[in-house]
Amino acid sequence: MTVATARHILVDTEAQCEALKAEIEGGADFADVAKEHSSCPSGRNGGDLGEFGPGMMVPEFDKVVFSAEVGTVQGPVKTQFGYHLLEVTSRS
Repeated sequence: MTVATARHILVDTEAQCEALKAEIEGGADFADVAKEHSSCPSGRNGGDLGEFGPGMMVPEFDKVVFSAEVGTVQGPVKTQFGYHLLEVTSRS
């Protein structure tokens, strides 16, 4: 079974998500941005979600995490929780 590790940042609006993505693409550290802005408890850990397999996260996450290039910031990804930036840190 394929497994992945990823981290994310959860915010309320698409505009905020886009602004944070621009910060990260401009050189800001993903983990630092997550600690400062993410409304998910994982933000304390730099947005780290740990290791998981297909079907363990919401479908919108699975679609990105199991297809996106490792190490690139993806998003905004809209779920029932809000808007996410996702970065796949490994997949095997």
